[in-house]
Amino acid sequence: MPRPYVLLSVAQSIDGYIDDTTPQRLVLSSPEDLDRVDEVRAGCDAIMIGATTLRRDNPRLRIKSAERRAARAARGLPEELLRVIVTRSGKLSPDLRIWAADGDKIIYCPGDAAGDLRAALGDLAIVVPLGEQVDFAVMLDDLGARGIARLMVEGGEQVHTQFLLADLADELQVTVGGFFVGEQAAPRFVTPGALPASAFRNRRPTACG
Repeated sequence: MPRPYVLLSVAQSIDGYIDDTTPQRLVLSSPEDLDRVDEVRAGCDAIMIGATTLRRDNPRLRIKSAERRAARAARGLPEELLRVIVTRSGKLSPDLRIWAADGDKIIYCPGDAAGDLRAALGDLAIVVPLGEQVDFAVMLDDLGARGIARLMVEGGEQVHTQFLLADLADELQVTVGGFFVGEQAAPRFVTPGALPASAFRNRRPTACG
């Protein structure tokens, strides 16, 4: 089976941060852009985030529009996307909001984390071990075998960085909020210094906003 088409989606500040260091989630998008992102979500089969983002933001990753969910159902699709989580530590609480949301969830993790995850979460999610480290190419092969044709990746920093380092991203959609964050400890779109400029110097951006 072919791998899914991979769309990286991110909202960042002018200086490249995706959040600040306060406990509250920093909103970087306008209501109009959030609606646009919801429309993009509705056109995908699965949505992915890393465990750090899941623990920090505690999202449900729903398609917010009831009309879009109904339109998916009318096409014979699940109303909600498959939620995909990638974790290295396997430390995910069963109390996170995502587990109570409608729709299937799948977690990719190193082999030595799978047992603890299954014990902690039970039947809340499918746990797929991928060797000593999570190989993103192998993960995409597995998702393709599960019928996922289009994957939307919403972060965070380490996940976006790994997709770009492995040259596994097909499209990038970036929203730039009209302000600076300027906190060195805050998470960025990609890890500073991780991506050599030479790897992207001759490429044209696919999409930005």
